[in-house]
Amino acid sequence: MATQLAPERFDEISEALKDVVDPELGVNVVDLGLIYDLGWDDENDALVINMTLTSAGCPLTDVIEDETAQALDGHVERFRINWVWMPPWGPEKMTDDGKDMMRAIGFQI
Repeated sequence: MATQLAPERFDEISEALKDVVDPELGVNVVDLGLIYDLGWDDENDALVINMTLTSAGCPLTDVIEDETAQALDGHVERFRINWVWMPPWGPEKMTDDGKDMMRAIGFQI
């Protein structure tokens, strides 16, 4: 069971995860709203990332996991991604910055 991160730790990890870019859209996973929750697994001493994708059939989970490992290097020793599909992702989950980035590459948001 994951416990809540302290606000400053949450912000640090969220900022680091902005280096993880959705390979299909070219926008980071934080601003896309793909990160649903961050917590800490005390038993396994690991960050827990509850995350979704824009499509359940996305074949690029390995790429995202590799980028996540690189982004979190120096921030945490271990992490686990829980891929979640409920609630489903939708454009309303994006940050304002994410919506601006999507508009810049031609999407109507």
